[in-house]
Amino acid sequence: MNSLEVAPVNWKSKAQEISFDVRPWINGRRIDASTSEHFATFNPANAVRLADLPACGTTEINAAVSAARAAFERGVWANLSPRARARILMNFADAIERNADELALLDTLEMGMPISSAAPDMRAAADAVRVAAEASDKLLDQVIPNDPSTLLLNLREPVGVVGAITPWNFPAYIGITKIAPALAVGNSVVLKPSEIASLSCLRLGELAAEAGIPDGVLNIVPGLGAGAGASLASHMDVDLLTFTGSTATGKRLIELSGQSNMKRLILECGGKSPQIVFADMEDLDAVAEAVVGSITFNSGQVCVAGSRLLVERSIHDLLVERVVTLASQIEAGNPLDETTNFGPLASREQHDRVRRYFAAGRDQGAVAVLPGGPTEGSDACYWMPTVFTNVGSDMQIAQEEIFGPVLSVFAFDDEIEAVRLANSTIYGLAASVWTRDLGRSLRLARAIKAGSVTIAGRPGETTHDATAGAFEPHGQSGMGIEGGLDGMRAMTRLKSVSLAG
Repeated sequence: MNSLEVAPVNWKSKAQEISFDVRPWINGRRIDASTSEHFATFNPANAVRLADLPACGTTEINAAVSAARAAFERGVWANLSPRARARILMNFADAIERNADELALLDTLEMGMPISSAAPDMRAAADAVRVAAEASDKLLDQVIPNDPSTLLLNLREPVGVVGAITPWNFPAYIGITKIAPALAVGNSVVLKPSEIASLSCLRLGELAAEAGIPDGVLNIVPGLGAGAGASLASHMDVDLLTFTGSTATGKRLIELSGQSNMKRLILECGGKSPQIVFADMEDLDAVAEAVVGSITFNSGQVCVAGSRLLVERSIHDLLVERVVTLASQIEAGNPLDETTNFGPLASREQHDRVRRYFAAGRDQGAVAVLPGGPTEGSDACYWMPTVFTNVGSDMQIAQEEIFGPVLSVFAFDDEIEAVRLANSTIYGLAASVWTRDLGRSLRLARAIKAGSVTIAGRPGETTHDATAGAFEPHGQSGMGIEGGLDGMRAMTRLKSVSLAG
C-alpha cells in the first residue's frame, strides 16, 4: 500500500469493539443518573439490543440547567472574546473530525444510516462547527443615527441558557448544528437527544471538554420526551429552546413554553415537500435520478425529503416510468458495508408507521405502481421504496408526513395548478422546481409557501443549496430561523443602549 493511501475501515470489526457510555454529561463530567428507570436502544438492521440508557428526568435536567446557568453567569465562556471562543470551537471541530469514525458508527448502529452516509455526515458536522467559529465575530453591533448629544447603540448579547431537543434521523449532525451556533455567540447549552439515537450525542460532551470548552457550558442528558424533554421545555431557567422533530411535538413545546417562562422557540417540524417538474425539462433521466435520490436518501427519513412529485401531465407517464425503474433497482444492505446506500428505517415504531400509511394509501384509492414494502423473513426494519400514483390531495399520504421512502405522484396541467397543489398542505418547509424557464422559476419561488425553494435550472444541477444559508419554515413546519448568520443571530437578544453626552 502506498504510504499516502488510507487503509479501508473494517466497520464490522469496529462495531464489535465499540463500547457505550450511557451516562449523562453534566458540568464537565459523566454522572450516574438518579433514576433506576431505563429505556433500550436497538440496532434496526438486525433488532439486536445495543444498550439500556437511563430515563433521565427532572433531577438531571435541573442539574444540567443549573450547571449551564452557573457557567454563563461566571462568564467562563460568554465573556470570552468572539475570537477566543472561535479558537476553542476550532479545537472542537478537530476533535469531532478525529473521532468521526466512532461518531458515524454510533449513528449507524443506533438508527441504521448507512456508514457510507454517516461518515461524510461527521466531516460535514466538523465543518459546520468551523463555519460557526469563523462567523462568531461577524454579528456586528450597530450605532444608530441620533442627535449629537447621545450615542445610541444596538447590541447583540447571548440569550443565556439554550435548550436543544434533537431527532433521531441525523443524530450527531443535527445535535452539532444546534450546539455550534449557540456556543459561537456565547450561550451555554443543555441538549436532550432522541431516545432512539442518543449515543453519538452523549459522546460530544467528552469531545467538547477535550477541546477546552469549560465545564457546564455544554451538557447532554438522555431521556424520554415525556420526562427529560418536557422538563427541559418547561424549565423556568431556559431562555431559548431549539427543536427539530414532528409538528405534533412542536405544538406541545409551544404550550410548555407558554405555561412556563415564555422561552423563545426555534422549531423545525414536519414537511411534505413538493418536487415540481415541468415539461420543458429535456433530460428526464437526470430528473428521475434526483427525484428518487430525494425520497430514498436516509430511507426517506429527512424532513425536507421530496415526498410529493408534481408532474406536468404531458410528461407524467414518461417520468413516472423512469422513477419506478430507478427506485425498483435500489437494494437494501447491511449499513456497515460501505457499498450500502439504502438502510433500514430507524425503529420498529417507524416501520409500523410507514406500514400504516401504505395501507391507508391503498384503502383511499391510490395506486401503488411500485409497492415496495418490508423485506421478507426478517425482524429488521427495512422498507423498500414505494411509489403511489392516482393520489388525491385530500388523502393521508398526500397530507401527512410519512418519514419513509414513500413517494406520492400528482399530475398538473398548468403553473397555477402546480402552485395550488404545492401549497395544499399544512406544511411549508422546502420545495424543488424543475424548469428551464427563468421567469417561471422566479414566479414559483415567490408563490410556493416554503422556507427553502431549490431551482433546478439544468438537469441534475441545482442552483441553490438550501443547507448553505438561513431559512425560516412556513405554516406548521415550524418557526424561527436556522442556518447562516441569521440563524446565529436568532441565538442572541437585541439590547438598545443610550449614552447621553
